Order: sequence, then C-alpha cells, then structure tokens
Amino acid sequence: MTKEENEKRLEYLRGIVRRLPEKPGSYQFYDDTHTIIYVGKAKNLKARVSSYFHTEVDRFKTKVLVSKIHDISYTVVNTEEDALLLENSLIKKYNPRYNVLLKDGKTYPSICVTNEYLPRIFNTRTINKKWGTYYGPYSHIGSMYAVLDLIKELYKPRTCRFPITKEGVETGKYKVCLDYHIKRCKGPCCGKQSIEEYQKNIMQAREILKGNTRQILRDLKTEMEQLAMELRFEEAEEVKRKYLALDGFVSRSEVVSHTINNVDVFSITSDEKIAYINYIHVSNGSINQSFTIEYKKMLDESDEELLQLGIIELRERFKSDAKEIVLPQEIDINLEGIKITIPKLGDKKTLLDLSIMNGKQYKFDRLKQAEKLNPEQKQVRLMKELQDKLRLPSLPYQIECFDNSNISGSDAVAACVVFKKMKPSKKDYKHYNIKTVVGPDDYASMKEVVHRRYSRLLEEDEKLPDLIVADGGKGQMEVIREVIQDELNLDIPIAGLAKNDKHRTNELLYGFPPMSIQLKTDSELFHVLTQLQDEVHRFAITFHRDKRSKHALHSELDEIKGIGPKTKDALLMKLKSVKKIQEADLKTLIGCIGEAKAKLVYQHFHNSVE
Repeated sequence: MTKEENEKRLEYLRGIVRRLPEKPGSYQFYDDTHTIIYVGKAKNLKARVSSYFHTEVDRFKTKVLVSKIHDISYTVVNTEEDALLLENSLIKKYNPRYNVLLKDGKTYPSICVTNEYLPRIFNTRTINKKWGTYYGPYSHIGSMYAVLDLIKELYKPRTCRFPITKEGVETGKYKVCLDYHIKRCKGPCCGKQSIEEYQKNIMQAREILKGNTRQILRDLKTEMEQLAMELRFEEAEEVKRKYLALDGFVSRSEVVSHTINNVDVFSITSDEKIAYINYIHVSNGSINQSFTIEYKKMLDESDEELLQLGIIELRERFKSDAKEIVLPQEIDINLEGIKITIPKLGDKKTLLDLSIMNGKQYKFDRLKQAEKLNPEQKQVRLMKELQDKLRLPSLPYQIECFDNSNISGSDAVAACVVFKKMKPSKKDYKHYNIKTVVGPDDYASMKEVVHRRYSRLLEEDEKLPDLIVADGGKGQMEVIREVIQDELNLDIPIAGLAKNDKHRTNELLYGFPPMSIQLKTDSELFHVLTQLQDEVHRFAITFHRDKRSKHALHSELDEIKGIGPKTKDALLMKLKSVKKIQEADLKTLIGCIGEAKAKLVYQHFHNSVE
C-alpha cells in the first residue's frame, strides 16, 4: 500500500468514527477482504473506537491491528451488559484474528439425564441436547464420579440401554436383568418399582446435580418423620439411609457456611500470553461447579478486559442465574440486578482464595502437560525465570560453576562444570591442578583457575558463558569479579550460592554489592541451581581423590630407579597394593617381575641385597 492509499484509508475510517454515536454497543473491524478481524464492546462507541486512531497509541500489536483495518461497522444496544453479551456472541461466531482465543484444552465430561420414559443418568463427553439435560462439564473427574456414585447409591437409576416405552411396561414386555438381582436397580421396567417413585427419584437426582442438596435433605427428613408417625418403619428406615448418605456427602463438599447460596466466584491468573479464568458456583455453602477456561491473548489485553469476557462466557455456558458475583478486583462492569462483591475477609474471601488456587493449579497442570510433549519448553521456562530473577541481558543458556578441593593445601585442585539449557554438559567439564598457590588459600586458587579458564577461551575465540556461579558467598564472588571485570575486562554476570550455618544452600546472591534474590527453596529453579552446585563439588572431590591416590603410589614405587610404569603395573596387578609389595619376599617378587627387577624392589624396601 502506498502512502497516498494509506492516507485515503485512514481518512475514510476517521469519517466513520466521527459519525459514531455516543452510546453503548459493539463494533467490528474488517480487513481488505471484508473479513471481521476484531470485535469489541464499548460504553461509548465514539470515544472507544476513536482511541484506536490516536497518534499516541504505543502498543505495537494495536498499531498492527489498525494498519489492517479497512472498514468499521457497529451495533447499538441499550446497556453495557447487552454490549458484553453481543461481543461474546460475535467472537464465538466469527473467531476474529485479533480477538482473544478461547481454548478449552480438552473436552471435559458432563452428566446426562436422558429424556426417556425411564430416564438414565450417565457421564459423557458428547453433548447432544436432543438426548436429555446435561450437567457440567466437570474439570475434576473425581468430583463427577463422587456425584454419580451418590446418585446410584440413593436412587439406583437403570443402567440398561434398552429403549423402554410406557406401552411395553404396561403390557409386561420386559424382564428383570442382572442389575435387579444384585440390587443395583429396582426393576421399574417390570413394575417392581412404581413409575411415580422412579420419576420422583430422578427429580431429586436432578436437584443434587444442580447443587440443591439442602432442600432435598429437608424433604427427606420430613418424609422420614411422617413415615415414622404412620408406623411405617421399614420405609422410614430406607428414607433414613438416603438421608444419612446425602448428609455425609454434603458435609464433605461444604466448604463455607450454608447461608451462602447461589453465588458465582471468578478469579484470573495470567501471564504475557495466556489468561486462565476460574469459575466456581456455590449453592447452600457447597461448590457444585468449578471450571477454568483459557484465553490466548492477541492484543496485550488487560486482566480487567479478559475477566469481563470470561464472566459473560462462563455464566452463559453454565446458565447461571446467580444474583451475586465475587471478584478479586474492581472491574468496569455493570450487570443489571447483580451485586458485585470484592471480599477482604470471611467465607467469601475463602471461596475467592479457593478459586485463585484452582486457577493457578490449572495453569501449572497445562504447563506440565505442554512440557511433557516438548521437554525443551521446561528448560526455556527455567532459563527465562532465572533471567527475570537476575535481570540478565540474555537467556542464561550456558552457566559455569567453580569449586576448589584440597587437604591442608596438599594436592590442591579446582573444577569447572558447565550447564547448557539447564542440563549438565559433561563433555565441557574441566579440572585444574593449582600451580601458583602454596598452602590452603581458596581465594587465590579460585583467582588462578578463573583467570586460566577465561584467558584461554579468549585466546581460542571460544564462546563465553552467559552466567558464572560461584560455589560460595560474597568472598568467592568478589574474587571472580576481580578477574572477569578488572583483569580481563569482560562483562559476564556473576552469581553466588551461599550456605547457612548447617552447610545447606539457602540463598542465591547477585550483584555488587551482592544482594539476596528471593527464591523458594522448593522451586524447580532452586533445585537446578543446587544440582549445579552438587555437580561441581562432586567433580572437584573426585579429581582430588584420584590425584591423592596417584600421589600415594608415586611416593612409594616411582622412587625406585630402574622400575618403569609397566613393572609397577605388573606388581600392582599381582599384589594389589604397595603395602603387600613391601611385605613380599624375594621369591614372590621374582615370580611377578623377574630376578633383576625383583632385587631392585626388594633392596629398596629392605635396604639389603640377598
């Protein structure tokens, strides 16, 4: 598009904006093929749409959207609530490119009560409203099966799929099946249970699925007392069994006072790309619905905008008629006849916290599911988390960690381990013999090794690490900083892992002067960092142990003139240790390495010639 064509396009759009009414409604943006690319809602159409064409708009994605607009249409409505409903409807109908994308993740099961003469009750993932009434969906499968088990225990609805008709029952067409004999069905198809009783049971089951358990308990108690007064004790006992079973279920599912009735609770958990909105419906103090939806962001939408959309979507989906909505924050929404509550204390705050916890758990579960399909996603997430914690200029793809090992300064060594993409890269591990330091001086040893490591990388033009981690606190970090910044003039971020009095790693340090970085000790990132620390410690100790062993052998056998490496290996292979070589008689040594060399070894240890 030329500059002149773009100016003509913008002038045409501004003309439409100038004519827009200052009333609530929904607006639609079209591209050059007259396809709807965005649907929005507004309390004031003219003010809202004109904001897109202000020169100070600084959101990149919004600028991209505006560059694609070639036409605008709108629909005026009476209230803000109608504008929200219309926006939600149009988004689902047209699925515009720049609107948030509703992602359910997977099809959750629902419970169906069929429209048959003798209704059945079962769980299904297929929704066909011609078959019956659906309750759900249930995002927590265990809760769904708990409700189904309760209904089966209380009412014993039929499970057979036989198409039973009224005429067939009246003419005695059917016979009882195995479920009747094992007392899982009362045989309504054969007249063993009256149709009236069966339909009453189904009606009560529907109320349980709606969450109206308190009313059923009151009805059962009244019925039980009436039967007892009429001396119908067996029937009263059966009703009592149902009452106790339902009361036990309610007591387990009740989370707050039963005075909280018919309330919707919403919360939002979001990041840069996705928002998760959790919905909980409470009836008589019990949660009878909990569900989370996922919105993929397209235009850096705010939590308030997404929460508005989620409230409309979820209330419509679950056909909620609740007159009170509990929210975590104030939002600009006005629903007719509905009270908005932002609780600070009490039972409603407990429900809100529960909703927030469910939203966070759903986000965590989705993240884990994605990471199982793509393991690299977890590594990138951890690198991004560490980058954000330390405010690093780039992702810490390559991390290097140093540690020293010596005993009173003898056999001093150091080790460097390398992690790439948060995993050990063992082929890049390096160990060092300390050359210039005498005695147990950890700081001087660290300084020597760090200088040797990075001066060589510079000489060989090898890749430098994105982060250096010191196995220690402020002192070790300062030594590394002196080499990296002052001597080699490099700009590599430096962190430290400090231990507490019990010699357990308890904090991550960063910056100069070093500051403690808030990091939960049970987090995945902390576990990776402690793995890095454990690995460098293991590698340094192993190298030190090997060096001590070789040194011990050298001090005993390498001092014997005329005895070379092959002879030493032969002796150790046969006699296993220096001590046994020293204790061996001449005959034994001759049998191992021959007479001439055996005399040299024997003379060395016994200071005499046989």
